[in-house]
Amino acid sequence: MNIERNRAWRRFKSQSKSKRISASNHKKWKPEKNWKLMYLRSEKLVRAKQLGIEYPRRTISQLFDNEQPLNEE
Repeated sequence: MNIERNRAWRRFKSQSKSKRISASNHKKWKPEKNWKLMYLRSEKLVRAKQLGIEYPRRTISQLFDNEQPLNEE
């Protein structure tokens, strides 16, 4: 009985072995790091808070519009 073991067989075996070793690593969920791939606004707000940046970004005119007017009497 002659069994030919080619490159495809070796690649299949190496992948199956690596899956057994890193099965615990596969189960761990990691949050998305790329800002462009984050879909939900809530995720972006949380990530912006972690990074210490302002989100959504506001222009200077928007910031001045939100200011309370001074009561000069």
